[in-house]
Amino acid sequence: MYAIVKTGGKQYKVTEGLIFETELLSAEVGAKLNLDVVLAADGDKVVTDGSAKVVATVVEHGKGKKLNIFTYKAKKNIRKRQGHRQPYTKLKVESIAL
Repeated sequence: MYAIVKTGGKQYKVTEGLIFETELLSAEVGAKLNLDVVLAADGDKVVTDGSAKVVATVVEHGKGKKLNIFTYKAKKNIRKRQGHRQPYTKLKVESIAL
């Protein structure tokens, strides 16, 4: 059994027990969330009308790997260095119900 859920502006294929990272959500660690279900399937039975439920628990919040951004203009002595760490929320799928 799996489901396609929408959270943080993206869609993820999830199964029960899966731990995945999504965009930062405003929920406490340990809180249970009901995720928006786009599609749910169990063998040959497919549900797309939104009657399926996916419950996930917030495992942790964190920051991703650092990205280094370096821009320059040749022959002009213009250089700019930036860094970025994308915040994320780690979720664990507890149950999928059709």
